[in-house]
Amino acid sequence: MKVLITPRGFATYGLADVARLESKGFKVIYNDTGVAYTTSELLELAKDAKGIIVGVDDLSKEVLQQLPDLQAICKFGVGVDNIDLDYTKEKKIAVGRTVGSNSLSVAEHVVAMMFMDAKNLYTSVHEVKQGKWNKPTGYEIQEKKLGIIGFGMIGKHLARIANGLGMEVYANDVVGISKEDKENYQVKEVERDTILSTCDYVSLHIPLLPETRHSISTREFKMMKTSACLLNAARGGVVDEEALYEALIHKEIRSACFDVFSVEPPNVHEPLLKLDNFLLTPHTASRTVEAETRTCKMTTDFMLENIQRRS
Repeated sequence: MKVLITPRGFATYGLADVARLESKGFKVIYNDTGVAYTTSELLELAKDAKGIIVGVDDLSKEVLQQLPDLQAICKFGVGVDNIDLDYTKEKKIAVGRTVGSNSLSVAEHVVAMMFMDAKNLYTSVHEVKQGKWNKPTGYEIQEKKLGIIGFGMIGKHLARIANGLGMEVYANDVVGISKEDKENYQVKEVERDTILSTCDYVSLHIPLLPETRHSISTREFKMMKTSACLLNAARGGVVDEEALYEALIHKEIRSACFDVFSVEPPNVHEPLLKLDNFLLTPHTASRTVEAETRTCKMTTDFMLENIQRRS
């Protein structure tokens, strides 16, 4: 039985889990090349595979149709928008996610982006290294209003940290927020539009679905405060990036900090990348030693449980 592992983190943080699979009789192929597999490489390596542990690799219907032996897929993370779930359901392929494995890491990254924005850290580091000694004036985080759209595990961690920083925390979730969660995480539940129109920082934590694609666009930017900062560590597609560009150049909002993009990596000629008030990181919010280690274990557990049970 073969398992293909595409995420490169396994080569550093998951070797003990590779050994666990091998001890159960699995032939394991993991990515130690340092670069992502192309789709053609993935298809070649996944021939006869019973399971795939996958990152952001394309597992569309067209790809999955060429892997008839597949029994289980586990996402090295949470978002499964790169997997054709209709096809996996039709073919009875088990699909898992590592919910909670990297939630804290992502929440901490969002806080880091807030500070990077508020304290002008990127600009200051860059300029000092160029021999410049400018002293830009920033903002305090305390008493600012943080709005969290999507109150899952990441949102809850973010609320807890933000409360510790003395922020006012507001939240919205399509399924509502329980009284217990509102009390435990000290958040005020409000409508999404209220968050957009009143908060200083708006942080997105929603999945990319047909109904959420471009759910932040021109209308939403016009609602936001001109002093607001938009934070996105969810999925790039939930924000209309052309509308974001217009909002930033026309100062409808003050700034934006993104860890995700509609196309990754973004084209170096993308207009957004030229803006000083657009800060970005390369989809690394979940990349910490602790999160990678937890995710390796959880994906391995899923493979063992789902392939062995069906074999």
